[in-house]
Amino acid sequence: MAVHARRRSRLGVGLMAAGVTAAFFFSSVFSQTLAAADVRVRDDAPVRYTVKSGDTLWDISGHFLHSPWLWPSVWRENPQIDNPHLIYPGDVLTLRDCDGSPCIGLERGQNVVKMSPEMRALPRREVITPLPMSVLQTFLRDHRIVDESEPLDELAYVIAGDNKRLISGAGDHIFARAAEASNLAALTSGESLGIFRPGEIYHDAEGKPLGMGLIGIGEGALISHEDDVARLRVQKAAQEVRNNDIILPLDTRLQAQDMVPRVPQHDVAGRIVGVSGGVRFIGRLQVVAIDLGTEDGLQPGHVLRIDQQGEQVVDPRTEELVKLPAETAGTLVIFRPYDKISYAIVMAATNTLAVGDAVRPPH
Repeated sequence: MAVHARRRSRLGVGLMAAGVTAAFFFSSVFSQTLAAADVRVRDDAPVRYTVKSGDTLWDISGHFLHSPWLWPSVWRENPQIDNPHLIYPGDVLTLRDCDGSPCIGLERGQNVVKMSPEMRALPRREVITPLPMSVLQTFLRDHRIVDESEPLDELAYVIAGDNKRLISGAGDHIFARAAEASNLAALTSGESLGIFRPGEIYHDAEGKPLGMGLIGIGEGALISHEDDVARLRVQKAAQEVRNNDIILPLDTRLQAQDMVPRVPQHDVAGRIVGVSGGVRFIGRLQVVAIDLGTEDGLQPGHVLRIDQQGEQVVDPRTEELVKLPAETAGTLVIFRPYDKISYAIVMAATNTLAVGDAVRPPH
């Protein structure tokens, strides 16, 4: 498992401090012929677009570009602007001609100003984020992956409920035991911890296990600890808390500035190996697990295309089964890579996707 995954897997690891959410800016020029990438403006790009609450930079860029993940390639700093403007709901973006090249302007009040890709710390509620960060943060609070480098029996776990109850719920006290007493030293009273239960085991194409998914059962607050035993109060529970459930720090490290979409610099090829919720078919904004991770060079923000498996048909002459070629049917973005497996969010789906579909860098 990656170092960052190992660090958060122990009860004794404190919560990673949430960084400041960054706000992104558009540049004044959308170049159609950049050396870094083949950026193309859509034929149906609007002349004016009003930013709405809930928009992401991916959504906004998708109105103007064929490949929304290429927006960082078309940003260009505007040093002449001392106080660059942020993009807020209600702002109007205009597609204009700037010296023979298409550019995007921002209308706010009486002025039309150019926008730059600088970043500024803002309250979270004011920020137009690059991706649907609330969806990703919610998912990571309820899902985790561990692999063979960190066996389940080394993780902290529930040993009893108050008054020796076998099942506990919101408001109840529970006791958890850490693998090592020293792991409790970094924790502070009131700290929130996740309660998880083992879920699906993911495998690669050859059947080799890649890791086990953990499903969030609830959350608890640390009350006290003595030696290797901690007392927690269950704050909320989607299911009853049972003995042997796993206790882990909540994952709070996903930051908008880490999610700038980009294509991997090297060629990789894998497949979708699982989908949250156990559903069969996959659509936009659903989270999937793929059999590629940090060992394959993947990082948060990496964009991959999804190739739908070709159907099998019967040759009318030979009566043989023939598999049709795969077709590109979607796009996903990596947001939490582990050693051999990654969580990704589907940002576009032209057809219904499924476990087994191939993933690789866009053309």
